[in-house]
Amino acid sequence: MNRSEAREIAMRLCYEISARECDARQVLTHFFEGDYYASLASEDKLYESFPQENHREYIEKLVMGVGEHSAELDGYVAKYAKGWKFARISRTALAVMKTAMYEIMYMPEIPNAAAINEAVELAKKYDEPETVSFVNGVLGSFVREELPE
Repeated sequence: MNRSEAREIAMRLCYEISARECDARQVLTHFFEGDYYASLASEDKLYESFPQENHREYIEKLVMGVGEHSAELDGYVAKYAKGWKFARISRTALAVMKTAMYEIMYMPEIPNAAAINEAVELAKKYDEPETVSFVNGVLGSFVREELPE
């Protein structure tokens, strides 16, 4: 497993937490149970190998952080989603952007450009082409306005 795959798993978990409105810690505990995680491999090759400790820690930090800062991150998405009503944004795009925003704001070891690029790649994989441009635009504006150099 590499960092991109770990990020994708984290984004999927953030989506699940948002969709089911449940506790991040409970989702993580259940998700990393050996039998449950192993059962996912037959559905998706992303889960073929159990995350090494460093990747598991990264996933947990990201998911817990997005969960704890969800309202703050929603506020930033709403602020920079020019021309889009918040309710119109797909849950997938929202999970992708909140994951990237959390990395940008709270994980300084991850370069902003890498977080945005990975978010764009995830949006390409999971959403419509116009949403990819939207995700890129929101994250670019967020970085320029909230983190001026």
